[in-house]
Amino acid sequence: MRLRHLGERRVVSRIRRAFGERRTDVLIGIGDDAALVRAPGPLLLTTDVLVEDEDFWRDGHPPRLLGRKALNVNLSDIAAMGGRPLHALVGMAVPGDIEVSWLRRFMAGFRSAAREAGVALVGGDLSQAEKIMIAVTVTGKAKAPIRRSGAKPGDWIFVSGTLGDAAGGLRLLEKGGIRGVINAVRPLLDAFLDPTPRLKLGALLARRKLASAMIDLSDGLSVDLAHICEESRVGAEIEASRIPISSALERFARDPLALALNGGEDYELLFTVKPAKSAAVEQLASKFRLTRIGRITAGKKIFLIGPGKKKKPLRSGGFEHFV
Repeated sequence: MRLRHLGERRVVSRIRRAFGERRTDVLIGIGDDAALVRAPGPLLLTTDVLVEDEDFWRDGHPPRLLGRKALNVNLSDIAAMGGRPLHALVGMAVPGDIEVSWLRRFMAGFRSAAREAGVALVGGDLSQAEKIMIAVTVTGKAKAPIRRSGAKPGDWIFVSGTLGDAAGGLRLLEKGGIRGVINAVRPLLDAFLDPTPRLKLGALLARRKLASAMIDLSDGLSVDLAHICEESRVGAEIEASRIPISSALERFARDPLALALNGGEDYELLFTVKPAKSAAVEQLASKFRLTRIGRITAGKKIFLIGPGKKKKPLRSGGFEHFV
């Protein structure tokens, strides 16, 4: 059955039933013109848009994983502020001839990611369009949000996880999709199709006041580090040999460092730490994969230090809309 055979009201009714869990902070949920929630104080607000053939391919991205990703990319923003997510709204425009089963699997993925993060879906909107567009808004809370503007010269620069895997997964999809992918490089596909927001790490860094500035790596290390430097009015030096690269990416890519620097969509955390607190951060490496990759400098230039301590400017080569 296709959506045009079901109709908007019946589709919304099914979504409402699927997200019918009661929560004390949700006073009015799906079903009215607006939701009413009990706010715990100042709220974090973030939103993200995914557009078919721009951010994903319908044939290449399983709908359940797309549902998870649609929420998780927003949760990554909450993680980057050191916050805890609370509520979500989702607006979707989809073709009328899309199968109802596609939407059901999409919402099942969205629901699984919401349950993992303790998020309540409290509303949204549904419309018709030639291509799929997904807009998700998430609220959250943070007692002491970590901003991009707190880095100071001398701070160390850390990243979580490994970098470039999602970009490698995207290239695997471009080369022919999921079928035939060997296990050795399967983590690259997983990184692109089903990213994990680092909520626990972000909240821990905020609670212990360990990070002076933080951002999630959505557009690529070279771009997102530039955001921190611009907001903090500082420069940076990154050591190429320290950038964490997975064995899967090394096996797959001709130039894994280029993907790690510029690939984007890793949704790992990039953060700065005062030298006096670096030992406390390094103690967390056994629980969270953390790597110190450089330091913040005075001035506004960003450099990449290569073999033989050779230094060259690190230009923003990651993803940017309209460029």
